Amino acid sequence: MKSSLQSKLLAWFPKLNPQVWILAMGRFLSEVGAGFTLFYAPIFFAKGVGLSATEVGLGLGSASISGVFGRIIGGSFSDSQFWGRRRTLLLSAAISTIASFALAATNNFFTFLLANLLAGFGIGLYWPATEAAVADLTEGQVRQEAYAVVRLADNLGLGLGIILGGILISATGNYRTLFIIDGISFIVFFAVVYLVIAETYKGNDKAWATTSRNRGFLPNSWQTALNDRLLLVFVVVNIIFTTYISQLHSTIGLYFSGKFSSPSISLLFSWHMVLAILTMIPVSRILKRFNHPEALMISALFWGIGFGFVWFIGGIPELQLIWAILAMAILAIATVSYTPSASAFVADIAPASLRGVYLSINSLCWAVGYAIGPPLGGWAMDQNVLFTNNFWLVLSFSVIGLIAILRYLNYIFRRYIILGNRRDAEDTERR
Repeated sequence: MKSSLQSKLLAWFPKLNPQVWILAMGRFLSEVGAGFTLFYAPIFFAKGVGLSATEVGLGLGSASISGVFGRIIGGSFSDSQFWGRRRTLLLSAAISTIASFALAATNNFFTFLLANLLAGFGIGLYWPATEAAVADLTEGQVRQEAYAVVRLADNLGLGLGIILGGILISATGNYRTLFIIDGISFIVFFAVVYLVIAETYKGNDKAWATTSRNRGFLPNSWQTALNDRLLLVFVVVNIIFTTYISQLHSTIGLYFSGKFSSPSISLLFSWHMVLAILTMIPVSRILKRFNHPEALMISALFWGIGFGFVWFIGGIPELQLIWAILAMAILAIATVSYTPSASAFVADIAPASLRGVYLSINSLCWAVGYAIGPPLGGWAMDQNVLFTNNFWLVLSFSVIGLIAILRYLNYIFRRYIILGNRRDAEDTERR
């Protein structure tokens, strides 16, 4: 009976390259460390170190700026014969380790700023390399499940890190230990990549080559990516999606703070995270029957419904908590239906030798979305009650425009597949 249950459990997990599972485990350990510091860094540096709120904001914001440069360089490094995915991940882990220990030792604004710049740059290097490595190790419909697995590992690690960090602070009150543990998690990740992960890049080294057409201003790989109409349309789509996600991570908390108590808000976000973890792989499997733009249309519908339920919270007071529970559940499905499909789409349309650059552009969309979303949401929350409530209705209806763009993306994606199949057939005939 026990072995039968064990067999069913093992059969439920996706059949992936062992390297993907190892990479997911490394990401889990890394995210546990990130969870330790995520919510506690602003509190510690403001109250423990004595930095002003402005200085804390500037320091944390600087990580986003260096992260943009990290993503650009990480994309090119990942597509380089010398660096490749593996060495870029090792460089990312090394820089992130230094940044974590620098934060643990910080006693002034200059060190805090420098450590955050390093941290942002390290994370920026990480995303294109790790996403490209997953793409290299998978193909077809399996790729979407692989991205679901690594995202699941991210969420599990982050959630566990937040819980353990809270327990440690409650028991000891020693915030600096959190950053030391974060640094150790990056050392473990470095060791996993160095000892177990093999280089997956198989392309040629054209990442820094230039052509006569671009006159040396852009590397050839970036020029190729920025001339890809499929990718450029997806960039618009992705910025809208990441703007939605930023509302979930920033604005909804502010909105809830005027409606519910702190324990209720904490439970609502815990409910959202648990549901996202439980549904990540099942939702990914259901969406495999659709192509990527169609899966993203389904995600867009969930975002529209979720924001609509948030709007309902501004109605009858007795039903506010019910609407909030439903909203956070629907938004969890919206999130897990978006992230694997988006990464898999970019990996599928990218030439194998340019996956790092394509996935770097995908990652840069998150930086743009998070630059737009929180200020927009914060401004909306500062308006009168009627405007604040209707902000969620506007977001809900904005999904109509997003679906229109996705329909166009689906049209050119289908043409891309037909042309790709035709070229493959012609190549086969020539051989």
